[in-house]
Amino acid sequence: MKLVFLSLIFICTLDFLPALPTRDSQQQRSSQQNLTIYGIRGSSGLGMIQLFEEPPQIPGYNVRVEALASADLLAARFISGDAKIGILPPNMAAKIASSGINIQVAAVTGMGMLSLLSSDPEIRSIRDLQNKTVEVTAQGATPDFVFRRLLLEHRLNPDTDVRLGFSLSPPEIAMSLIAGRISTALLPEPFASIARSGRPQLHSVADIQNEWHRAIGTENYPMTVLAIDRDFAQQNPLAVEIILSSFEESINFTIANPLEAAMLAEKHELGFPTAAASAAIPLSNYVFIRAQDARPSLESLFRVFLEFSPESIGDRLPEDSFYL
Repeated sequence: MKLVFLSLIFICTLDFLPALPTRDSQQQRSSQQNLTIYGIRGSSGLGMIQLFEEPPQIPGYNVRVEALASADLLAARFISGDAKIGILPPNMAAKIASSGINIQVAAVTGMGMLSLLSSDPEIRSIRDLQNKTVEVTAQGATPDFVFRRLLLEHRLNPDTDVRLGFSLSPPEIAMSLIAGRISTALLPEPFASIARSGRPQLHSVADIQNEWHRAIGTENYPMTVLAIDRDFAQQNPLAVEIILSSFEESINFTIANPLEAAMLAEKHELGFPTAAASAAIPLSNYVFIRAQDARPSLESLFRVFLEFSPESIGDRLPEDSFYL
């Protein structure tokens, strides 16, 4: 009787044990390919936060999402062939493509969100920057050349009429504005919001996005793109469509739910406390524009790169095959 009782306990216990993987399920997992979707720590990662929380389910792939510390690191992975899809600044994607590496733009994921802030009461317009010092983020990248183009529009020579500083990173610029070590700076979100919250005396000198529209004619300038390996895209159209749809859903989620998105960003260690990210999201111009629709705005930006630093995008506009 005791033996029967123990046997019943053992049988009942089996009902609560996890099922052991079958040989077929093990073989199925081992036959799947690994695919990493790359983001960058910082504001661009906020738009894809749902992917960090729940990576897309793609038949035949084990998908993971990883945030790298800088765009340079991700560019190196595209060049080596290790990366198949991820977020890059537009000029980096164009430069990589110009070197013969099969990389395409699938979509624009973020538009211009730069702020020109100052605590100097004498500076009320871009024209007032003559003989002033402005700390600028990202020398040789989009903020630098967008600003140079706008200075020229206001008849200021960026090399002689204004002193441009590039020694500080965006977080350092924000902290220096708050501490009063610098008075005027051009910086992106969420660092502009952080600076404003830490020093209420800061005022906006000009709306950079509106200034761009008046000077160039396009509505805005792209800041980030979703880049993809061309061979991977051609061989995996279903996987690409799933990823693009997931990106669009995530960006829409971030826009509609800034607090929840900011909490997830802190959870996944993207580099911002919840309060700062939540305040910055409504100002950050997250978008999802497929490559062909985004081409006019990308080419307007690339022409500015050609004006100031042609080699930074490969000395020419990208070819048709650059756009997915």
